[in-house]
Amino acid sequence: MTDTPAQGYGRAGGPKTDAIQLTAIFAGLEKNGLMRYSRMLTGYVPGREPLKVIAEHILRLKTAMPSLVYVLDPVMGDEGRLYVDSDVVPIYRDNLLPLATIITPNWFEVELLTKTPLNSLADLRTALRILHKEHRVPNVVISSLTLKPKDLRGPREPALESKIYTGGSLVCLCSVYPAVTGPDSPATDVCISTVHTTAVDRIKGYFSGVGDLFSALVTASYSPDQVVPAGQTPISSATAFAVGVTQKVLYATQEHYISLPEEERPDTDTEEDRKNPDRRARRMRGRELKLVQSIADIQQADSTSKPMEEWQDFWTGNRKPAL
Repeated sequence: MTDTPAQGYGRAGGPKTDAIQLTAIFAGLEKNGLMRYSRMLTGYVPGREPLKVIAEHILRLKTAMPSLVYVLDPVMGDEGRLYVDSDVVPIYRDNLLPLATIITPNWFEVELLTKTPLNSLADLRTALRILHKEHRVPNVVISSLTLKPKDLRGPREPALESKIYTGGSLVCLCSVYPAVTGPDSPATDVCISTVHTTAVDRIKGYFSGVGDLFSALVTASYSPDQVVPAGQTPISSATAFAVGVTQKVLYATQEHYISLPEEERPDTDTEEDRKNPDRRARRMRGRELKLVQSIADIQQADSTSKPMEEWQDFWTGNRKPAL
């Protein structure tokens, strides 16, 4: 789980970058011949005008370099709560979705982008159809789903509750459009994409920056021309890598947190944090993501990441993938 952007510590200093400043930054990069990126990732942008500037420059880049891998993390809200200006939603939907190679929304952001509440598997199919067919997004990675893991997977049980784990699971899903065809692929127009899923053990605590880390890992590891094992796709391989590394970083972070003196690791309590901002700061200090300390896990992740499971009849039936 993640805190809302810019609210990890509940307080921050320094100015925001506005549309005029962003325009000047992009202009400087262009004058120096530096706008030659092979891939680009955008994340939290709370205001309409700065987001419009970003959309304009992404369009220019994609026009000049059609092979640009653009990863859009449409950070707008979580758990039913919007934490950006409401007028940014149409810009994401109308301007940026058509430019994206990959999008990495959470379930709530999928609802906002597709205007579809995700209450059932039928709703999930509808949302993916809208993203793929109407907005032409080739790769969709949904980092968390409200649908219960038992509704999406086979008999695998989550890790038992402990100091690290909650005893529950999250579901991560990725979908590539058009569907990857093969000897076992359903021969029907109904199957518009190839879908993979994986279940992830929930780790206790409230962490900030997890979505940023996840999207960065997807960006770094995705290669459209990658040769992948049978039953996998380039986006399922990149997502598996991102899930595996993120999980190891969170494990290391929580392991560090529970080793701290009791006064340095207060429980997550929003009401108490509001009363005492220093309490929240102590909690967030203890839960700074252990990225540097996890460098070995990151370097070895290609060989240790668990492959995602293809959901072969996602579009045609109700059979769950065995995860």
